[in-house]
Amino acid sequence: MVQQISVTTSDGQELSVRVEGEGDAILFVHGWMMTGAVWDSMFLTLDGRGRKIIVPDQRGTGASTRTATDYSLARHAADLIAVLDATNTKEAIVVGHSMGGQLALYLAAHYPERVRAVMALNPVPPAGLPLPPDAAGLFRTSAGDRGKQGTILGLACKSLSEDEKSRILDLAGAVAPASIEGAFDAWVAGGFEDKLSLVKASVLVLATEDPFLPPEFLKASIVSKVARGRLVHLKGAGHYPQCEKPEETAALVDAFLASA
Repeated sequence: MVQQISVTTSDGQELSVRVEGEGDAILFVHGWMMTGAVWDSMFLTLDGRGRKIIVPDQRGTGASTRTATDYSLARHAADLIAVLDATNTKEAIVVGHSMGGQLALYLAAHYPERVRAVMALNPVPPAGLPLPPDAAGLFRTSAGDRGKQGTILGLACKSLSEDEKSRILDLAGAVAPASIEGAFDAWVAGGFEDKLSLVKASVLVLATEDPFLPPEFLKASIVSKVARGRLVHLKGAGHYPQCEKPEETAALVDAFLASA
């Protein structure tokens, strides 16, 4: 049974969180410019039996409140801990995409007792990802602009169908301007690469043909810096593998969950 719950953060924001099933907890963390529904195509073939699936809309996105002013990595991470507490989850496997992968690593470094394992899909590195001025300007000013957001997807994706592109552009349209700007500033800056040595959880990085985050870069910036890191390469997809190749990505996630 699917439950939609509201979780109050320590600074008074209300996060909309989808919870389904029982058993080992899996926290799915979406990335910048998205909502928790970005995982839905992959969920169609994900094996959820015997697991508690937790899918929040982060502050300023989806059905969560849009009044926040703090979009730092530390604030997002504290929100995710509030979600774990509200769902009676002492320890979770964290699956994150893009900025959500960066946040999964942040949780593993700063709240190690709450993270059993991490799977990061095209994660932004803990050191951040400075972009050229033209790209940074495009990304940071894209709130509410379907044309700009479509351009971003065109740059980042390799095999996104028109229907799926339309679906995730609809999701992007539900993201508050403060989140687009504040969360962008947070993931670009990063700033916790020196904490990677504290990560004790196993870490699997899923890399694709993402032009911004190629496999060798992710291997050097993340996998080589954690004690139990490894990388798997999914060919043919770009930045959104869960949307571009949902069945293949679901199979990789299922395999990871079975071994975590």
